[in-house]
Amino acid sequence: MNPNLRKLENESIYILRQAFKSIPNIAMLWSLGKDSNVMVWLAFKAFLGKIPFPLVHVDTGKKFKQMYSFRDKFVKKWKVNLIKGTCPPLSKIDPSLPPAARSAARKTSGLKNILKKNKFKGIIAGIRRDEQGTRAKERIFSPRDEHGNWDTKNQPPEFWDQSNFNYPESVHIRIHPLLGWTELDIWQYIKNENIPVVDLYFSKNGKRYRSLGDKDITFPVESSAKTVDEIIKELQVSKISERSGRAMDHEDENVFERLRSSGYM
Repeated sequence: MNPNLRKLENESIYILRQAFKSIPNIAMLWSLGKDSNVMVWLAFKAFLGKIPFPLVHVDTGKKFKQMYSFRDKFVKKWKVNLIKGTCPPLSKIDPSLPPAARSAARKTSGLKNILKKNKFKGIIAGIRRDEQGTRAKERIFSPRDEHGNWDTKNQPPEFWDQSNFNYPESVHIRIHPLLGWTELDIWQYIKNENIPVVDLYFSKNGKRYRSLGDKDITFPVESSAKTVDEIIKELQVSKISERSGRAMDHEDENVFERLRSSGYM
């Protein structure tokens, strides 16, 4: 493993252990995508092969069939404790949002219901700063208020291994162990560790998915990369945004921040 990946791995493992030690009743989001699979893999390493908290899949009912097959296969293979949560219908979501963002916002409501039902004090998510501008504002340990909202203008200062966990009972904390990773780091780590991923990431008929979401608002990009090695080579020269296939990212400029502020992952 190259020194950069070793450093990132060590930091992420430290974050996961610190979260488990310091925050009662935590869970890890598992979206079935490349980042969350890396995150699950790191959790296995952090806790010596047995993850001591549940994985949570916030299911919109609109994922690709390959994603559901992947989930069902690896729940059994990895022997993880999986909580599956559903999302409310579109009719229950803010109609002022653009169409794709409104569809994506179902996950926010679904997650809030899971948090309330299970009383999770901490939730681990696989976001990265390089994915999107709003996510670049995040902290590794990020407090959310009693409604799950995120105040981007009132965040705690954070220094390496110096984090605040003394929040009111109504507050829950989002934990982001991959925040400092890049898309290229993720794929290099997948190669190094031979981590399984959904095959939609690999090119078929000249196109592949770089980011996976609901099948009606996520689209493939042009690519000939059919292997992990080819994906790595492609990313080393590509200027195309990772989320270029996400319909939501082509809507109103501030829509992503609106969603993130209200609790989106």
